[in-house]
Amino acid sequence: MAPTAAQIKSRALDLGFHKVGIARADALDGEGSAWLSRWLAAGYAGEMGWMHDPRRRDIRQVLPGVRSVICVALNYNTPQGSPAPGQARISRYALGRDYHKVLSKPLKALARWIEASDPGCRAIAYIDTGPIQEKAWAEAAGIGWIGKNACLITLEYGSWVFLGEILSTLDLEADNPHPNYCGTCTRCLSTCPTAALVEPAVVDARQCLAYHTIENRASELPEAIAERQHGWVVGCDLCQTCCPFNLRAERWGRYSEVADFAPRDPWNDITLDQLTDLSDAEFERWSEGSAIRRVKASGLRRNARSAVLGAPGDSIDLLHESHQSRKCKLKI
Repeated sequence: MAPTAAQIKSRALDLGFHKVGIARADALDGEGSAWLSRWLAAGYAGEMGWMHDPRRRDIRQVLPGVRSVICVALNYNTPQGSPAPGQARISRYALGRDYHKVLSKPLKALARWIEASDPGCRAIAYIDTGPIQEKAWAEAAGIGWIGKNACLITLEYGSWVFLGEILSTLDLEADNPHPNYCGTCTRCLSTCPTAALVEPAVVDARQCLAYHTIENRASELPEAIAERQHGWVVGCDLCQTCCPFNLRAERWGRYSEVADFAPRDPWNDITLDQLTDLSDAEFERWSEGSAIRRVKASGLRRNARSAVLGAPGDSIDLLHESHQSRKCKLKI
């Protein structure tokens, strides 16, 4: 017998996911597809050619006969201290075990359970590995909303969540899209050091520290990026750490209980000087099972050199901005 939406949600929570919601397969028809087309046409994807895959605008090309999209979220946040002088800064998502490995097992187990419950249906799982608009589907499924920082924000955990999706041919009861609670707050827009948030919820990857430290394969980073790097060598969390919803989640102690997300040595306190001299052998050993492997040893060395040569004084303004954001009151 085909499982109901309620049964699928219960199963997802039993498997360890923190949030789950369901959207109809046509939920992004129209504006959802048009938004992506405009973003790509503006060149904001930079060199990320895979973003142009036409299936990303129509999931029926990914799974013919799809009728529902089951979305899950898993909180990955862990307590963080203030970076020490000369410390290399790494985005929180990459400090622990590779999230693909952590989410893959329970998400595939959920997909297999759905297919076993109704042998006539299909269920395919993705963790940002397929041509799917993850954040847009999570918003449509009621998990959270796409904030002005272009991250998926949840009321419970802020934007510190990993997302996964299951495309299914089951016709399931859908949830309502999540309302947007960003209101008049613009802290992420003013905090971004490179002005990559060209408008609310719109990132120009060509100006983004995360894009350049992870996806840019050039031998050197652009000077305009290096000057505003602030020690970041893998990603950048500044548009998240200033968000009132993230600050509230931390005040509430909403940290992840998933042991795999705990920061691994040596990434939590490694210095820029250590990374400039990082050997390939050290990188292979330290990055085993880590999402940092995507950056490659040569990328880390390049990013560290660039950060050392950049202008560190601007970090004072960013710390002040983060402190000021703590005074922002939420109205929801």
